[in-house]
Amino acid sequence: MSRVLLHDRRIVVDGRPRLLLAGEVHYFRLPRAQWTDRLDRLRECGGDTVATYVPWLWHELPDGTVDLTGRTHEQRDLGGFLDLANARGLRAIVRPGPFIMAEVKNEGIPYRLYDEHPHLLPTTWDGAPVDTRTIDYLAPEFLAAADGWYAEVMPVIAERLADRGGPVVAVQLDNEIGMLSWVTNSPDLTDGVCEDLRRWAVDRYGKDGAAERTGVDPGDPIAWSAALRTPAEPRSLAVHDALGRYMRDRYRRYVAALRASAERHGVTGVPFLVNVHGTGGGRGRTFPIGISQLFEAYRGQPQLTSGSDYYLGDLTVTNVADLYVGNAFLAAVHDADQPLTSLEFEAGNGDYGQDLSTLYPPEAVELKTRLCVAQGNRLLNLYLFAGGYNPPLAEPVGDGNDRIAFTGERHGFAAPVDPEGRLNPTFDAARRALHAIGGIADLLADSDEEHDGLALGFVPDHYLTEYHHPASASRAEQVADLERFRGMGPRDVLARALLLAGFSFPAVDLQSADPATTPPVIALASAATLGRDVQQRLVAHLRRGGRLLLHGVLPDRDHDGTPCTLLADALGLTVTGRSDGGPHYFPSVVGVGWTAEVRVGYAQRLAGATAEPLLTEVGSGEPCAVEVSVGAGRALVVTADVPCDLGFWRTALDRLGVRPRLAPDPDGPGLVLTSTVDRAGQRLLHLVNVAPSAVTVALGWHGEPVLAGRRLRVPARTGLVLPYGIRVGAATLVETTCDLVAQHGDEVLLRPTQGDDEVVLATDRPVHASRGIVTAADGRVVVRLPGGPDDEPVRISLG
Repeated sequence: MSRVLLHDRRIVVDGRPRLLLAGEVHYFRLPRAQWTDRLDRLRECGGDTVATYVPWLWHELPDGTVDLTGRTHEQRDLGGFLDLANARGLRAIVRPGPFIMAEVKNEGIPYRLYDEHPHLLPTTWDGAPVDTRTIDYLAPEFLAAADGWYAEVMPVIAERLADRGGPVVAVQLDNEIGMLSWVTNSPDLTDGVCEDLRRWAVDRYGKDGAAERTGVDPGDPIAWSAALRTPAEPRSLAVHDALGRYMRDRYRRYVAALRASAERHGVTGVPFLVNVHGTGGGRGRTFPIGISQLFEAYRGQPQLTSGSDYYLGDLTVTNVADLYVGNAFLAAVHDADQPLTSLEFEAGNGDYGQDLSTLYPPEAVELKTRLCVAQGNRLLNLYLFAGGYNPPLAEPVGDGNDRIAFTGERHGFAAPVDPEGRLNPTFDAARRALHAIGGIADLLADSDEEHDGLALGFVPDHYLTEYHHPASASRAEQVADLERFRGMGPRDVLARALLLAGFSFPAVDLQSADPATTPPVIALASAATLGRDVQQRLVAHLRRGGRLLLHGVLPDRDHDGTPCTLLADALGLTVTGRSDGGPHYFPSVVGVGWTAEVRVGYAQRLAGATAEPLLTEVGSGEPCAVEVSVGAGRALVVTADVPCDLGFWRTALDRLGVRPRLAPDPDGPGLVLTSTVDRAGQRLLHLVNVAPSAVTVALGWHGEPVLAGRRLRVPARTGLVLPYGIRVGAATLVETTCDLVAQHGDEVLLRPTQGDDEVVLATDRPVHASRGIVTAADGRVVVRLPGGPDDEPVRISLG
C-alpha cells in the first residue's frame, strides 16, 4: 500500500518525492490479449505509470446498465486492465470524465442524455443553438446523471487506489472543461445559465451594479437574458467581462461537485487532477486562456492540481518560450503544495490526419521532456502512447461508422506504438527521454528551478478573451489589442528574448501575488487594457523600490472599458501619438547611445517631464522607450515592438540590475539554460539546444567561471544535464563536462559529451573510473576522458 500526497510542489509517494513518467494506453481500444504487450512496451520505454480515459459512452449499455467488468465485452473490463497494470509494475492515473474528448463521440457522454434532456444542449449568442455536443455543466439533470456514472465507476477505481494496495495514484476530474465553448466562441447561455449568472452578478456587484454593467434590470429575466446573449454598446465590454468572470466561478463549482461525488463514491486518499487546454497550431500563445478559465477551480484546493495539455509539435526558437512561459504561468496560479504536471504531453509524430502533411522530428519529445522537468514538472503523460481500434457502438446510430469515435476504425496512428503495435521513430526518442530522466529522477523529483531575480508578469484577466459577440466592435478591438500585446509581448519577443538571452524566470500572478515574495524585477507585456487592481499593485511595487520592465503600450483602461491610467500617472508619462507600419510608412527607432536604428511595426510615442529617453521614433524624434523613477523604484518602458536583439534585452535588464546567473556567451541563438537545486544543495545545470545547429558556450556561476571558462559544444537539437555540486557518497562531484546518467550511493554514471571530457571531485577517498585517467592531489580528484565522444557511459565510484 502506498500513500500519495501533493506537498511543497512535489508528488510524494510513501514520504519520498517522485517523478511519474506515464503513457496513455486506452484499454477500450485494444483487445485484452494486447494489453500486456502495450503495458510492457510502456515499461520498455521508461514509463512507470499508465494513464487511461474511461468512456461513459462505451461502458453504459442501451438498457441503462453499466459494464465495467467485461461481462458484455472484454474491452469494458476496466478493473481487469488496472489489475494487469499493477501486476506489470505500473502505477495508474484514471480519467473517468464525464467528458473525455479523445475523439469519442459526444466527447464521451451517452446519447440517451441528449435524447432524454434536449434542453441540456446550450443556446449561445443571440439565442442560437451551439454547434458542439457540450452540455450545461451545472444543470441538475446533468449533475444527477454524472453522479450516477460516478456511482458506478468510482467504486471500481476506489478498490484499486494506491493506499489500498492498488496502482491508482491519481484521478482526473472531467476533461478540458470549457474548451468546447471557447474554441467555437459559443458561451453557454441557456435560461438556467442566464438565471444563475443573474444571481452571481447581484451577489458580486449588487443589484444596481449588475444593472449598470448590463443596462437592464436584473429583476427582468427576459431583458436580462437578452442583454447577455446580445451585448449592446456601450456596455458590451462590461457584459463580456462579467460573463468571463462568472464562467470561472461556474467551472469552479462544477469541479467541486465532481470531486464531492467522487469522494462520496469512495475515491479518497489520492490526488485529483484538472487538465488545462489551450495550445494550437504548434504554439502556446492561447494556452493561458485555459489557465484563465480554470485556475479558480483548482488554486488553493487541497490535494488537487492542474495538468497541462501540450500540443506544440516540434520545439524550436519559435515556440520554446511558449512552453517555458506555459509552465511558468501554470505555476504562478498554484498554491505552495500544487506541483506542475502534464496530463497530455504530446509524444507522437504529428500525422494526426493520416495524410502525411506533418511529421515531427523524433527528438522533439526529448527536448520538451528535458525542459519540462527542469521547470519542475513532476508528472509527464505521453499522449497518446499507444494507438488502437474504436469498437462499434452498442447500439448503431447511423452516423457513417457507428463506432465510438469519429476517427473511423483505427485511432492513434501517430502514436509511438501504432494500432497494430508497430513502433515509429518517436518511440526510440521517447525511450531516450524517459530513460535520461528516469536515471536521475530522485534528484529531479526533489529539486526546484532557480531563477535570476526577475519574474514575467501574468495577468489572468488578459486572457478573458474566450468569448466575443460577433457584432461587438468594442470587444473585437479589445481582443485584438490584448492578443497583440499580452503575455509574451508583441511578436512574442519579450519572453523569447529573456529566455534565449540566458535568463530563467518564474511568472508572478499580478492579480494576487504576495508583495513579500514577488521578485524585485517584474517584466510585463502590457496592452491598453490592464485592470485597476493590477495597476495599483505595480505602482505599489515601484514605490517600495521594485523595478519594472514594461513592454507593449501604456495601459489606459480597465477590462470593462472604464478609463484607468493609474500606472501611467505614477510613471509621469503621457502618450503623444502612435506610429504604425503600413504600406507607405515604415516606422524605425534608434537608441540613445545603446542601439542602432531598427525597423519596428509600431511605436507609441511618450512624453514625461522626468523620463530619460532610451529609444526615439525616427520619423518624429519623440521617445518610445524611457526610463523613469517612481518612489524608490525604477521602470523601463518600451512602447515599440523592437526586434529580438538579445544584446538589447540583456542591456535593458542590466539597467534594472538583473544579470543571468549562468553568465552565458553562446556563439549563436537557440540555447536555453537553467539550473535546479534540491534541498540538500545538489545542483544540476540544464542546457537545451533547440537550434538547428550546434552552439558553443562558456558558463559562469554568479561571476565565477564554470570549468575554468571552458567552452562547451552542445550539438543541434540535443540537451545536457551537467552535475554541479552533487553528492557521490562521501565525495562531491564539483563539476564536469559529462551528462549525468545516474547517481546511486558511492557511484555515478556519466556520459562524455565533448570528445575530451573531465570530471572534478572533492574527496580524500580513492576514486575508480571504468576508463580514463585519474589524478588526485590535495583532496581534489580529476578524471580525464580523452578521445572522441563515446555513447558508453563512464562509471565512477569511490574506493
